Amino acid sequence: MSALILALLAGAVVGLALGALGGGGSVLAVPALIYLLGFTPAAATTAGLIIVTATSLTALYAHARAGHVRWRAGALFAAAGLVPAAVAGAAAARLPQALLTAAFAAVAALAAARMLRPARTAPGPGPHTVRPARAAATGAGLGALTGLLGVGGGFLAVPALVTVLAFEMQAAVGTSLLVITVNSLASLATRSGAAVSLDWAVIGPFIAAAVLGAWDGRRLAAKATGPLLQRTFAIVLLTVAALMLLDAVV
Repeated sequence: MSALILALLAGAVVGLALGALGGGGSVLAVPALIYLLGFTPAAATTAGLIIVTATSLTALYAHARAGHVRWRAGALFAAAGLVPAAVAGAAAARLPQALLTAAFAAVAALAAARMLRPARTAPGPGPHTVRPARAAATGAGLGALTGLLGVGGGFLAVPALVTVLAFEMQAAVGTSLLVITVNSLASLATRSGAAVSLDWAVIGPFIAAAVLGAWDGRRLAAKATGPLLQRTFAIVLLTVAALMLLDAVV
């Protein structure tokens, strides 16, 4: 199968994940770039950030139109992760690739386990009190993951927004996309001077398919049940984590 077709298929899946679940784009994009399209881990994490940034902006626009983005709380959450994302992004270039791959697999497995847990009853719509300290601490942790592993953090941001800030699920998904966009841009800024060769003939079609997939994912989320989407995605994450961990230790 040609690289173009693989890029289009992988991009569509990444877009669907971001549009429907508000996260998971990098967790799928980075392995796809490495194992399907032949990118090095360093190039894959940088390319993954570019892809996820463009796709998240598209999905953010769609969710904002539906009124599912809490801009003030999301901005606070994202701002706390800016410095950790920048510092971790600079450190990532000095770490062994096998270590980064193993860490990525561990984070993917953690996210999958979180998604497979029985869902808690989320609060209904209405005003919620945001605890700045807890929001800042959680946002800082997600920012560090973004910089270190090249992930936007959305697959962990959604449950964090629900449990830490008491968001209902739709608002958590929409606000997560704001967090992903800000964190990804911050991490990209630290990598802009790195000598990493990127194949734009692959990245371009990947982004185009992901953007289109994000719109479809937004529509899918409105039709499918949240638990079904989460279980399906968790199984995909566990598979990806197992393959990457095997690659890191062999």
